[in-house]
Amino acid sequence: MSHCSGYSDPSSFAEDGPEVLDEEGTQEDLEYKLKGLIDLTLDKSAKTRQAALEGIKNALSSKMLYEFILERRMTLTDSIERCLKKGKSDEQRAAAALASVLCIQLGPGIESEEILKTLGPILKKIICDGAASIQVRQTCATCFGVCSFIATDDITELYSTLECLENIFTKSYLKEKDTTVVCSTPNTVLHISSLLAWTLLLTICPINEVKKKLEMHFHKLPSLLSCDDVNMRIAAGESLALLFELARGIESDFFYEDMESLTQMLRALATDGNKHRAKVDKRKQRSVFRDVLRAVEERDFPTETVKFGPERMYIDCWVKKHTYDTFKEVLGSGMQYHLQSNEFLRNVFELGPPVMLDAATLKTMKISRFERHLYNSAAFKARTKARSKCRDKRADVGEFF
Repeated sequence: MSHCSGYSDPSSFAEDGPEVLDEEGTQEDLEYKLKGLIDLTLDKSAKTRQAALEGIKNALSSKMLYEFILERRMTLTDSIERCLKKGKSDEQRAAAALASVLCIQLGPGIESEEILKTLGPILKKIICDGAASIQVRQTCATCFGVCSFIATDDITELYSTLECLENIFTKSYLKEKDTTVVCSTPNTVLHISSLLAWTLLLTICPINEVKKKLEMHFHKLPSLLSCDDVNMRIAAGESLALLFELARGIESDFFYEDMESLTQMLRALATDGNKHRAKVDKRKQRSVFRDVLRAVEERDFPTETVKFGPERMYIDCWVKKHTYDTFKEVLGSGMQYHLQSNEFLRNVFELGPPVMLDAATLKTMKISRFERHLYNSAAFKARTKARSKCRDKRADVGEFF
């Protein structure tokens, strides 16, 4: 009993994250706690299993533990498989999220291929199961896309995955008898995740397959720009920009027949002032579609810079942006750490071997919790002061009139 007491509340690890161990403990402490969490994925309590899965996922998102995971990958895969097959909604989502991070840790190779061969059919079954929770199907679609991107070795399996995802998001396409607006449904979030996963996999397809997909979807995908869900409009817009980039990479003089109507639609979204839409949605949409319009009309991409440690990465094309956004969604705040340390991601983004830093350099780069707290407090005070001045000015104007 005393041995297990350290693992009695796996949710505490999920809340605190590996940062606590990184600052106050050692690698041995982390591995010891992870062993306990792996054992708890077999617990009778669904809540305990879910918290254990989330705790392991948080640890793998924030630290490279390749050797530790390599030895226990079969045990973890079995636990994920069991939770996907027999668990309820939240547990299934936690299991799928962990599967994605597990493949990111291991990178391409026979180990990840084995994981995909085991979990792929289960993920596909859940994605296509109309009776399953939409949120579970959504998470499984993202997981299936990420794991296939990393581990698919058989080209026919890649095409099968693309077809599975296509069958989901194409249900949002306008039908001939429909009006000019695509109405969102509870399934829209699933269609968005399937479209984004499909777009990711298209970036690793052979040229002949890319050409086939372009012919199939180039004239239907723009119908999703009329969807009343802002996230679907944005996903469709960014996917279109990426498709144009791929098409022009294959044929520099690529010609799109409906260019005029498409650019009109994109320009309308880039300057949307519809009063019925939320301000935040309009701002986000206008920002994205300005870039999409530039990509389609001018073949231009606004380069973004991502800083991590002493390094920086330039995102200078839509393929790179979409790949980065996908892995950032999976890893969250751990993305920067993985860009520094994960050989697979560094290969994907052509960053070269990891830069070795000594402990002294790392210490100077790291901001302590206390310093972070002081910085946030100062920023909060400055914002409060600025707001107060603004209110005072408005009050003065009111009195004057």
